[in-house]
Amino acid sequence: MNFEYFIAKRIIGSKTYKSSVSAPIIKIGITAIAIGIIVMLIAVATGFGLQQKIRDKAVAFNGHVTISNFDSNISEESQSPISINQEFYPEFSGVDGVRHIQGVASKFGVIRTETDFEGMVLKGVGTDYDWHYFQEFIIDGRLPQFEEGMSNDVIISQYLAARLQFEVGDSFQMYFMKADSNKPPFIRKFDVVGIYNSGFQELDETYFLGDLKHIQRMNKWEPDQIGNFEVFIEDYNQLDVIGESIYRDTPSTLNTQTVKQKYASIFEWINIFDQNTYGIIGIMIIVAGINMITALLVLILERTQMIGLFKALGSNNWTIRKVFLYNASYLILLGLFWGNLIGLSLLFTQKYFGLFQLNPEVYYVTQAPVYINLGYILALNAGTFLLCMVMLLVPSIVITKISPVKAMRYE
Repeated sequence: MNFEYFIAKRIIGSKTYKSSVSAPIIKIGITAIAIGIIVMLIAVATGFGLQQKIRDKAVAFNGHVTISNFDSNISEESQSPISINQEFYPEFSGVDGVRHIQGVASKFGVIRTETDFEGMVLKGVGTDYDWHYFQEFIIDGRLPQFEEGMSNDVIISQYLAARLQFEVGDSFQMYFMKADSNKPPFIRKFDVVGIYNSGFQELDETYFLGDLKHIQRMNKWEPDQIGNFEVFIEDYNQLDVIGESIYRDTPSTLNTQTVKQKYASIFEWINIFDQNTYGIIGIMIIVAGINMITALLVLILERTQMIGLFKALGSNNWTIRKVFLYNASYLILLGLFWGNLIGLSLLFTQKYFGLFQLNPEVYYVTQAPVYINLGYILALNAGTFLLCMVMLLVPSIVITKISPVKAMRYE
């Protein structure tokens, strides 16, 4: 058996170790490690979770990359149509990493009831629309069904339903302006078949989704004409690279825009979370390391006579230092165990029960999202352990300064 490990194990298991003067300080050190890993786990899980949730909401409404005509239109309404007869549609095989492409269009109108009205944008979608992201947003009803003919099914936001007192099964009329303002507007009747809540207030109060054919007919477009394409990719981390490849692989008459470019201010804001998370991790590791340094120094001073005895019997400084480093590593692992147990329990509780709510007008989500991944959990634990052990190498040098003769006389 390893000599240093054997001695460290005997020290840890001794009754005097648990009732010594250093016991309270050791407990403080373990607590500091536990609190540190709890805070780091929560910071990383909620930081990454919030970034991922906001990103997914923006992608659900726009795709990862939007392909549209070059024009000066900055409104939410589609102006000039694009033919779907493109080489990259319906399969964008020219660029690796593209998962799906779909054609959509949008048109602004006013919903009017007997007592109120609301301006909204009808986002027209077709049979090629990927409802993957919207599945988790639905809080009542179902998704619209588009068949051969023109469908009046629409799915509206909870914001709109609350504003106009709509429920699943209700119908409403919407007015759309014609190109010639002197002519009466288009009037369309829609049936509410579903209600969604993405938590992204800016988008919920702007869009509801219905059949693309309505917009094609009102705009006098051909059945093969749409407002723009939305492209979905496999790996968001490759967004910039794939976005550039899509731009090169599309005709010169078309422009592309990534979701990060479209919502630049929002994505710059959520990137700040990374800096905050790294700052929290650094501070927690430093605090935990300082507490462990204090605990180690107290342990060394408390065992001064033992150190002198080992030196008198021929042990070198590194052997004795390893005894105390083994001792300290046990304390760090104990702190990590309790920290992970408590931290992960809190995260799973939030993930499945959503105890902590957030203001969607500020954070774009209704509750604190949690992202749990084994990779970053292992990285945090390994990093904390290694950095604390490196920090403990310095105070363990105190052992080299202890004289065997003076140590054995130490009271």
